[in-house]
Amino acid sequence: MNEDDREDTYQPAWWVPGPNLRTLWPFFFRDRRLPPHTRWELEMPDGDRVELYRVQADPRAPRLILLHGLEGSLQSHYLGPMLAEASRAGWGADLLMFGGCGTPPNRAKRFYHSGETSDIHAVAEHLYAEFPSARFVAAGYSLGANVLLKWLGEQGQRASARIAGAVAVSTPFDLARGARHIPRIYDRRFVKSLRAKALAKLALHPGAFDEARLRAARTIWDFDDTVTAPVHGFGGASDYYARSSSIHFLSAVRVPTLLLSARDDPFLPEEVLAEVEQVARGNPFITTEFPAVGGHVGFVSGRRPWRPQYWAERRVRQFLEVCLRA
Repeated sequence: MNEDDREDTYQPAWWVPGPNLRTLWPFFFRDRRLPPHTRWELEMPDGDRVELYRVQADPRAPRLILLHGLEGSLQSHYLGPMLAEASRAGWGADLLMFGGCGTPPNRAKRFYHSGETSDIHAVAEHLYAEFPSARFVAAGYSLGANVLLKWLGEQGQRASARIAGAVAVSTPFDLARGARHIPRIYDRRFVKSLRAKALAKLALHPGAFDEARLRAARTIWDFDDTVTAPVHGFGGASDYYARSSSIHFLSAVRVPTLLLSARDDPFLPEEVLAEVEQVARGNPFITTEFPAVGGHVGFVSGRRPWRPQYWAERRVRQFLEVCLRA
């Protein structure tokens, strides 16, 4: 096997130095092509609708449920490659676009957030009924990884009846410490995008939150304190973060789950990963892989700058294949 194609080891690209460049490289340079797919919508219990994208397969084949990160879109650099990995494995796949990230945006007053698990639960229940002979696996990135882990913890043993395995990539396990740690370059980008969506939402639902405070928001913490918390019934950003951080749900996970994060992730202090490792040691269903470098949803590898490799998606597929064989 060619050294560049090995799936079992991660060899960071020497030519992508520093956590921020490791994070931004795939954002700017990665091929985002999607495998053949179809779009579909699902009605939620509250009357809202969510948008999904599907990779077709034999109805009896394994199926991947895929969750994206904060302000993700169909063009997020990791989604096309992960759907392509599923297709190469012969799996079906369904990518859930969180409310507010699809086209058109969701109709309800609520947005999506790091602790909102009702959508993935409704989608999973629908897929279980639609594909009764299939075994399921799941993967989430960043915010979607937090949602996935929280949902698995909430479901406990019930999830193992249909979910064979899961992978969480670059999870913000502790939302409060992540919000304080994230560099301003990312903070500004996310807030700019979120503010535009929130203003559009306010036109549909006047009074949902304070517009003046929204316009003054400069950080993710400001946005969550102004919009996410009041819209979703939390008593401020601190309450939202405390009740939604996946680190509090890890001990209840009962599905074989890989936690894949880099210790130099600029979105999270490294000491949080040490706490996650401590929790994982008490739960045999959880495996941690925390390489020293990789950035946030980066993990660029390969010996040659003109032939970059991206290890995370291949590692996700490898772990889930083992779970399916078991």
